[in-house]
Amino acid sequence: MDTLSLLMQGFEGALTPMNLMWVVIGCLLGTAVGTLPGMGSSMAVALLLPLTFSLDPTAAFIMFSGVYFGGLFGDSTMAILMNTPGQGSAIASTFEGHKMAKDGRAPQALATAAIGAFIGGMTASVVVVFLAPALANLSANFGPAEYFALALFAFVATSSVVADSAIKGLAALVIGLGIATVGIDSISGTERFTLGSPDLFDGVSLITVSVAVLALGEALHVASRIRRDPAAHQMKLASRPFLSRKEFREALPAWARGTVIGLPFGVIPVGGAEVPTFMSYDLERRLDRRRPAPTFGRGSIRGLAAPEAAGNATTGTAMGALLALGLPISSTAAIMLAAFQQYGLQPGPLLFDRAPDLVWSLLASFFVAMLVLIAINLPFARVWAKLLRIPRPYLYAGITVFCGLGIYATSGSTFDLFLLLGLGLLGFVMRRHGMPLAPLMIGIVLGPLAETSMRDALLSSNGDYSVFVSGPIPLVLYGLLLVVLVVTVRNKIVNRVKQDV
Repeated sequence: MDTLSLLMQGFEGALTPMNLMWVVIGCLLGTAVGTLPGMGSSMAVALLLPLTFSLDPTAAFIMFSGVYFGGLFGDSTMAILMNTPGQGSAIASTFEGHKMAKDGRAPQALATAAIGAFIGGMTASVVVVFLAPALANLSANFGPAEYFALALFAFVATSSVVADSAIKGLAALVIGLGIATVGIDSISGTERFTLGSPDLFDGVSLITVSVAVLALGEALHVASRIRRDPAAHQMKLASRPFLSRKEFREALPAWARGTVIGLPFGVIPVGGAEVPTFMSYDLERRLDRRRPAPTFGRGSIRGLAAPEAAGNATTGTAMGALLALGLPISSTAAIMLAAFQQYGLQPGPLLFDRAPDLVWSLLASFFVAMLVLIAINLPFARVWAKLLRIPRPYLYAGITVFCGLGIYATSGSTFDLFLLLGLGLLGFVMRRHGMPLAPLMIGIVLGPLAETSMRDALLSSNGDYSVFVSGPIPLVLYGLLLVVLVVTVRNKIVNRVKQDV
């Protein structure tokens, strides 16, 4: 009951007229910035950080929480409509969400994303309030060997499952891992695949790759086919703005599974919401393969519902990890850690004793932000979807311009614009040859984590490779991976036999 009384006091602070106004402003700003290619909640928080010196800490962080969650909603909107994710956490939503939009179900896709984000975010807020110590203990069980096993599981499972051809899936994964290794090695200081260019010493930004491969590559692909087959790229717009009862029932289990997957990753430092969104997408795809009539690849609502719920669940618990442990899981959380230090506050267990009014008002504002965002996004799903009525040449020309503006705004480098073009051509070639994009993105996201974890595990064991199979968590992950491979090979053999018959 002590927690409930503190939370009620937090709601008293969060629901004052001024603080409620800051929540709404943060949600609107985060959603708006999230719709720009290459931008996102981290960029919005970074830009707003200098503007909050005149605000008291409670008002500033309440606004930041609205920006944080609002950025995820905006990322999903453009990922679904334009195949243009603002951040890595929205990449998995493009695979089925954009196909739904192209099939005339853009309002339903946006409604699915909004409801999934609401369910994941609200569940995470409850978990943060009541179960933060247990989640912190879960995070403590993950060491380098566990992270490496997790990354290997994602590599092999995704590349073998998402593509009809395992060779194409593995080739896309290798390309992603190759891009991830560009830059200066953090341990030896050796240049890797930089071609002597100082602009590549820091590696290739995930934002640049995601915008180039997913957004610019799609624009180039549409441009190459639009005159030859204009009907194939003319998007329809359904008259029904919301989900039907059947669609809601189909998405509900995926929302639940995505939320369960996303919750622990808010306190496991694997780089943010990219890992759980890909894992939830992969789980739904494997479950879909067992159905009599698989729907993945044609706009599956479950393939969108699960990543959206997972991403927002991770974001919610990441805020709890920041407050309770002082552990920034994502780039946005790292910026907010700097904001706390700007006000002379240090997140961690002592923060609850030294600034309880701020902490509990901020926790209460998570619930308020979720309600504000569902009120902003759900009724206007059809309005956002009308962007698809813009003629294809003008729409994709605009996307191309915004891709360039977004990348230049984040880096200020003309070199990154040429890199954007080169990677966009790579995305175009992969589409033309039927290579899946998900393994490439997973290779880029998890490649550094796998490499660092492998090195740390070997250093801690003096080069003993048995460290990778010495704990229960790696063994469970490797066992699951073996099951996935066996089931995948069996399904491919069965399908080949049916085709021969």
